[in-house]
Amino acid sequence: MTGSGDTAFTGGCQCGDIRYEIRGEPVDLYVCHCRECQKQSSSAFGISLLVKSSDLVLLRGAPKVWTRPATLGGSLDCEFCPRCGSRIWHGDPQRDAVVSVKGGSLDTPPDLSDARHIWTSRKLRGVVVPEHAETHEEEPPL
Repeated sequence: MTGSGDTAFTGGCQCGDIRYEIRGEPVDLYVCHCRECQKQSSSAFGISLLVKSSDLVLLRGAPKVWTRPATLGGSLDCEFCPRCGSRIWHGDPQRDAVVSVKGGSLDTPPDLSDARHIWTSRKLRGVVVPEHAETHEEEPPL
C-alpha cells in the first residue's frame, strides 16, 4: 500500500457526508480481534490503518466524537459520522501524533497480506490468521 507521490488514500463514511484524504505513507496496519473491535465493526475483527495525524486531511463534513474506556486503561476517542453512524477513525488528530483510520472507511480496501494481528487471545473460533502473520495475544509493544 503506498500513498506518497501522486497517490493518496481517500475514504469517508457510508452516506458520503464525511470525506477525507491521507497524504502520506501509513505507519502500520492492524487486524484487531479484541471484543471492542468486534462490536464496533459488527464482524469478527476490526481493521486499523495507522497514519500520522498531519497526513489526515478532512475534506468534507464534521465527525462527532464518542469516548469509551480503553481495554488497558485510559480512554479512546472514536470519531464517526453523525448522520449514518459510520466509524471513521480512532484518536484525536488535533492531540495525537497518530490516529487509527478504520479500514472499512477507505475507498479502496487495504491489502491485509502483511497486516499485524493483535488481540488474538480474543479471536473468534474459526477465524484463520495467516501462518506468516506477526501476531500478538494482546496489545503489541510500542
